[in-house]
Amino acid sequence: MTTFTVRKFLAAAVVAVCLPLVPHTASAVPAANLPDFTDLVDKVGPAVVNIRTTTRVSGSSSHGMPPGMDDGDMSEFFRRFFGIPMPQQPGTPPSDNNGNGGSDNGGSGGSGSGGSSSQDTPDNSDSEQSSGVGSGFILSQDGYVMTNAHVVDDADNIYVTLTDKREFKAKLIGVDDRTDVAVVKINAANLPAVTIGDSTKVRVGEWVVAIGSPFGLENTVTAGIVSAKGRDTGDYLPFIQTDVPVNPGNSGGPLINMQGEVIGINSQIYSRTGGFMGISFAIPIDEAMRVADQLKSTGKVTRGRIAVAIGEVTKDVAESLGLPTAEGALVSSVEPGGPADKAGVQAGDIILKFNGHSVDTATDLPRMVGDTKPGTKATITVWRKGQTRDLPITITEMQPDKTAKADEKQTPPPKQRATNSLGIAVSDIPSDQQKTLKVHGGVQVDQVDGPAARAGLAKGDLILRVGDTDISSAKQFDEVTAHLDSQKMVALLVRRGDNTQFVPLRPRGSNSSQK
Repeated sequence: MTTFTVRKFLAAAVVAVCLPLVPHTASAVPAANLPDFTDLVDKVGPAVVNIRTTTRVSGSSSHGMPPGMDDGDMSEFFRRFFGIPMPQQPGTPPSDNNGNGGSDNGGSGGSGSGGSSSQDTPDNSDSEQSSGVGSGFILSQDGYVMTNAHVVDDADNIYVTLTDKREFKAKLIGVDDRTDVAVVKINAANLPAVTIGDSTKVRVGEWVVAIGSPFGLENTVTAGIVSAKGRDTGDYLPFIQTDVPVNPGNSGGPLINMQGEVIGINSQIYSRTGGFMGISFAIPIDEAMRVADQLKSTGKVTRGRIAVAIGEVTKDVAESLGLPTAEGALVSSVEPGGPADKAGVQAGDIILKFNGHSVDTATDLPRMVGDTKPGTKATITVWRKGQTRDLPITITEMQPDKTAKADEKQTPPPKQRATNSLGIAVSDIPSDQQKTLKVHGGVQVDQVDGPAARAGLAKGDLILRVGDTDISSAKQFDEVTAHLDSQKMVALLVRRGDNTQFVPLRPRGSNSSQK
């Protein structure tokens, strides 16, 4: 009886659950169609290549295999599944110093000694050892291939493998470490080439595809969406951020839109483990192609410079200087005798425009100047003391970075306690030290507390300006700070070492001078 009752209950429950399903299903909203990448992969896939690099090592190394490996099945397994190539095995070219790269007959073809073993003819010459694996894509039918600079860095030999398994030894055309772009050339014709897209038209949320060789696994396709544009990671370029799974070995491969166009080069990942964690970055193809064109024509990249060090303009700095919005690039230092110095740019200026183009963030300026041909005359618009100024400037060629040494002279002992509204005790800068530091006026910080200490000011800093007032002496500094409004932020132009920046402070009230 119990069993029967349970069965009747279950049957009724099934009917009760199933009956509403028909009308509910009929009124449900159809699911959106997911994208189909098959045609896209068929179109672009043949133009994506695998790139492996080798370096020369002295002495024999067991037929060119990694240390500890022997001929046989285990070597083949390791090569296939862990991405370590075997340069001297059949199917891959030897060092080809003798021009015998096409011979795949093992040890019987080179010496003419029949079946003699390697013990009869010891090999004391340099051999190749695998140094890296990456990806790339064919730019043109005559064999130009684009990849990342870090893929081919320090390589003695570069090998490019096509999807049809043909392998070519590539010639390095040029590398640009600043953008992480490299171009190599293989001796082949009528190759499948990619179609270059427009990275300025990329939209956040659109589907994109990556093709490459993660962990040496060739012709691997992954997909995702564009997560963000213009992502500043501290490098020279603004990256395209995606959630496309990218791993070691994908570097240098293309990022492709749904039209089958290359819009970026997969270059970096954000990771705490070394593997993919949901965030990857691609170099915009527009920037990469400008670099590639220079590499193909001259083998190097020439960039302009104006010789300034810059930083971001924060909201507090903008507010304290009367700047309507937090935009532009804050000049922290100016190289003496450089283009900016000759044009009249000063530390503390905020560069708002370059040749009429708005500088929205500090990272925009290096790209704008870098893309300008040396010798070009340009105009920069700066914000200084509450107003804009246009300064003519002549762009020069970028040179290797120079490291300047900070002045190490000892500062005089404190002359007063930090009891003013900013919590700063200062003293005059001796004239000989002003000449050495190349400053006119200013005061040096002897002691800090209260607002100044919380803002990070320290003994030895130089204060050059309070708000829009240039400071020439400790006496003047005390007079200016005595009349500050405790309800308003004030920006101090502070120099520390070779860098100058604005530090916004809110003065404390007269009844809280010791807080």
